[in-house]
Amino acid sequence: MKKRSKKYVAALEKLEKGKAYSKEEAVKLVKETSPSTFDGTVEVAIRLNLDTKKADQQLRGAIVLPKGTGKTQKVLVIAKEENAKKALEAGADYAGGAEMLEKIEKENWFDFDTMIATPDMMPLLGKLGRVLGPKGLMPNPKTGTVTVDVQKAVMEVKAGKVEYRTDSFGNIHGVIGKASFSEADLLENLDAFIAQIMKIKPTTVKGDYIKNIAISSTMGPGIKIAINSFDK
Repeated sequence: MKKRSKKYVAALEKLEKGKAYSKEEAVKLVKETSPSTFDGTVEVAIRLNLDTKKADQQLRGAIVLPKGTGKTQKVLVIAKEENAKKALEAGADYAGGAEMLEKIEKENWFDFDTMIATPDMMPLLGKLGRVLGPKGLMPNPKTGTVTVDVQKAVMEVKAGKVEYRTDSFGNIHGVIGKASFSEADLLENLDAFIAQIMKIKPTTVKGDYIKNIAISSTMGPGIKIAINSFDK
């Protein structure tokens, strides 16, 4: 059995075993139970009633959190000259064409968090799929990272855009901020994330769509949230 740190055990003692808290209580507790000495990341985990063997129940997308993520994302844009210039003007950290892909391939260079590409550059990116895919860096139209509007895409990432996708069990995980965020800001981000997941509910889902919601901080315990806490 994994041995827990004293800080984790102390944090766990603040929680009532098996209780599902209101979203307001959960956000307050996630700040109180963050045991790390650094500013921990707060994540939400959602268990959905999905059959991920069905294509329409494999959910993937992105959302711009109203209060951001608390982390500055380094952005690389793969585009031809004019679009590369626009991307840099919008705040991209790096932008270029084939020469940037060559740098990744030959130098194993990954000094960026998000890659955006214009559709005409995707054929060139194909050969790097085996490298970019496992790192979660391959641009995808579903997350808005394959687009002709590179300026908008860069600004969204810089503003606090987060990607999400279902795993094979129908779970979705997403960042909603930092432990240092105010309760109000964490709550606003949490509400926005849950609203987005509700919005993309597949029409083929039978029964309850959301089965479980929990939030946690880096190295902190999971805090279960009552699903009806999000009812309007």
